[in-house]
Amino acid sequence: MTTDAGFDPVEATVADVHDAFAAGTLTAVELVDRYLERIEAHDDDLNAVLTTNDGARERAARLDERYAASGPVGPLHGVPVVLKDNQDTHDLPTTAGSRPLAGATPDRDATVVARLREAGAVVLAKANLQELSFGVDTISSLGGATRNAYARDRRPSGSSGGTAAAVAANLGLLGTGSDTCSSVRSPPAFASLVGVRPTRGLVSRTGVAPLSETQDVPGPVARTVADAARMLDAMAGYDPADPVTARCVGRVPEDGYRSHLDPDGLDGARVGVVRRFFGLQDADSEGVSEADAARVSAVVDDAVAAMADAGATVVDPVDPVDPGRLARARVLSYEFARDLGDYLAGRPEVQYDTLAELVATGEVAPAIESRIREGEILEVDPGTVDEDPEYLRRLVLRRELADETLAAMADDDLDALVYPPSTVPPVQCPAHQPFGELPCELAAHTGFPAVVVPAGFTDEGLPVGVELLGRPFAEPRLFELAYAFERATDHRRPPEAFTP
Repeated sequence: MTTDAGFDPVEATVADVHDAFAAGTLTAVELVDRYLERIEAHDDDLNAVLTTNDGARERAARLDERYAASGPVGPLHGVPVVLKDNQDTHDLPTTAGSRPLAGATPDRDATVVARLREAGAVVLAKANLQELSFGVDTISSLGGATRNAYARDRRPSGSSGGTAAAVAANLGLLGTGSDTCSSVRSPPAFASLVGVRPTRGLVSRTGVAPLSETQDVPGPVARTVADAARMLDAMAGYDPADPVTARCVGRVPEDGYRSHLDPDGLDGARVGVVRRFFGLQDADSEGVSEADAARVSAVVDDAVAAMADAGATVVDPVDPVDPGRLARARVLSYEFARDLGDYLAGRPEVQYDTLAELVATGEVAPAIESRIREGEILEVDPGTVDEDPEYLRRLVLRRELADETLAAMADDDLDALVYPPSTVPPVQCPAHQPFGELPCELAAHTGFPAVVVPAGFTDEGLPVGVELLGRPFAEPRLFELAYAFERATDHRRPPEAFTP
């Protein structure tokens, strides 16, 4: 991973960096400088980064001093990370991409950010996102529209599209996202990356600007399965400030997720193909066609065949739940205003207390404001939503769907369910990425974990991902499957426009 100019960060892994530290051929300061140079050189073409961290070099220098004195501080020592800008940072503004929040810096880190720093990570930059995480285009009033790193006239998906574009183009080594429905899955799929949606309750949401308390969860975005596992090792665990994480006590592997990187993990595995999640889901989807969906299906079918070649038994098809019932379990529209208001109340430096006040500024991006108004989000009374009979019915339905999904997996003794994270490729701008073509709700509405891995490319050179969904807290098994698939296929390749 070295060139005449020194360490080359393009496609570098955490292991590469740590090997270079140990060999004395690289320092954390030099690594930060390499990535800052790449951001300066390339981000005008991507529009992925909202702000860089002026304190990153100082932090890296302290880590270098510590390394010289006593070795690494943790498993992510000196690793530059790009954070989705809905995750609180005490040293950088946290804006959720919204102009009304520009410049507002919280007084403490989100729990996931604090844990990444404790593991030795360097916060390099904050990434653009779909404003307030509400949508799948990655457009914000503060950052504008982010472009896809593989085809800059196309969408990167969202809401974590800025993180995915930055990591894909090697503007940072690792990244964070958050997933309400698709947001750490479809952006990595569109960027030839690995994305992990953890089990609900495995990773704390404290200090993450919310969209839906029931569905939100932060997750890793990385170029390799091994690096995603390293990140989850740092991010996972109980947080007293987020009681739902009590569910993970005793369910995080003591030897870490990295110990489950088994190149033979697919040998003897059983995977079920959710065939109804293939192909165009809605004939009225904007900017895509049956032919587009067929291209994606062909790539994912090849991925399933590769799993079989690596020793997996494929059960095809599997129908875990009725799609109509799955759609009726959506709760975002009930929770958005309530949960964001609670978050804003804990940010005294912000002058707005509610979603309605943010929208009333007239500064929210038109595409996002129109979705908020059309979805009647502002018509929901945050103070009485917990008593709404339809909302309560949907929460009950979610528990039923989780049980049905577990039963379907048990009936066929499945380790994972397999399907495309998007049925269609990235759309060309100015079309909007069709949400109906993102089969994200099975994980989002059950709270089950899912991992997206590069599956290859369409004949137009557009990345395609494959999603593996497992049982609650079965991330170790998902990492085994994903790592074995990655090793067997080696589909990841960087976007040509952003190589050295």
